[in-house]
Amino acid sequence: MLPKPATVAVLGLVGAVVAGCGSDAAETPAPGAAPTLAVTEPGPFFGACGSVTDDEVARAFGLGSFVQITRNSVGCEWELVGAGGPSVTFSWYRGSPIGRERAGSDLIGRPAIDVEIDGRPGFQGSAQNDVGQTVLCEIGVQFGGDFVHWSVTYGSFTPAADACMVARDLAELSAERAQE
Repeated sequence: MLPKPATVAVLGLVGAVVAGCGSDAAETPAPGAAPTLAVTEPGPFFGACGSVTDDEVARAFGLGSFVQITRNSVGCEWELVGAGGPSVTFSWYRGSPIGRERAGSDLIGRPAIDVEIDGRPGFQGSAQNDVGQTVLCEIGVQFGGDFVHWSVTYGSFTPAADACMVARDLAELSAERAQE
């Protein structure tokens, strides 16, 4: 028995779609194979909040005591008046590329520049207010396959210090206290 013309048309269409979805066998892993991941050298241990104390953060920031402090397994946030107000944030990224964070800084209008903290490469991105004061600064520092990130923002408050100097001082403390 011969197939009906409609069945032949459907089979032909399916074959064309499947053929159009093909790719080079070198690019496609075999079914069931795990994707290839880049192996990176793990960085040091930083301890809670980058091994920096609440008092050290408050002194560097210069606006008094923090109202709220949040801690979790990958970072800390110190807030002066709650969400959206002046704050300092520390994040520790294990096995994550620092280039993605740097590109994000560029994309949101804080062009990244190269920095070095305790002999380690990193980047810095910042923003200024209408009178040219640095009110927001982020610094990321690479440690093997990991990186740490400090972000300082004064929001609409008058800065008590240059946000990049505060971020740099805190990043230096973390780098000095890293446990290899």
